[in-house]
Amino acid sequence: MIAAHRRNLVLEMIRADGAVSISAAAERLDASVVTVRRDLDQLASEGLVTRTHGGAVASGPSREQPYLEKLGQAAREKAAIGRLAAELVKDGDTLVIGPGTTTEALAENLRGFSGLTVVTNSLPVAELFVASPDVEVIMTGGSLRGSIRALIGDPTIALLAGLHADKTFLSGNGLAADFGLSTPALAVADSDRAMARAGYQVIVLADHTKLGVRTAVRTVPTGEMTHVVTDAASPEHELDALRAAGVDVHVASL
Repeated sequence: MIAAHRRNLVLEMIRADGAVSISAAAERLDASVVTVRRDLDQLASEGLVTRTHGGAVASGPSREQPYLEKLGQAAREKAAIGRLAAELVKDGDTLVIGPGTTTEALAENLRGFSGLTVVTNSLPVAELFVASPDVEVIMTGGSLRGSIRALIGDPTIALLAGLHADKTFLSGNGLAADFGLSTPALAVADSDRAMARAGYQVIVLADHTKLGVRTAVRTVPTGEMTHVVTDAASPEHELDALRAAGVDVHVASL
């Protein structure tokens, strides 16, 4: 395959899914890992993608995808992840739910539970429970970050500091077994870390486009995760590495 054509195909994958791992691109293109790594390096040098540990993400001014764009990314996988993650919840639990379209998919499956207390900084997550009288919703304070439809900052962190929840559900922009959960936005990281500290169990929801991706700021080290819920398209070597690190991995089928 001509190099320029192959790089265009890699770029199309990244633009479609938001991210790609070297191993996944190599398998899809029937190319070597070394070749794909060079292609990603070339695309990064041209400013078309941002290199991460083990792959690349779509480039952008803030590297945060617009909310409406994320809604259409891996939608079926996120729905399946949300259904499976809901099986980890029991009536009466106190939950912390972070922002993201994958955590929203979880929230959609919790509306029929009873006795839940949900603490969230996500506007869409809170709105999903408007018609659920058996679910108490507590919203953090903070400053609105429109790109993720969530509240962040000192008021968010202050409320979470005094909280001890049964489970925290978080998403992010990247999840690599040798690094952890990460976000490209420093402003978001502190709030995510506070959410993780507030939960007895930390449950990460990440579709396959996030696996093997490492973005700028780590929010939760792998060793602090209790569960990871993902989909069947995730790279098996990443899932094996998570398991080896003591994380319970749950794979959702479509």
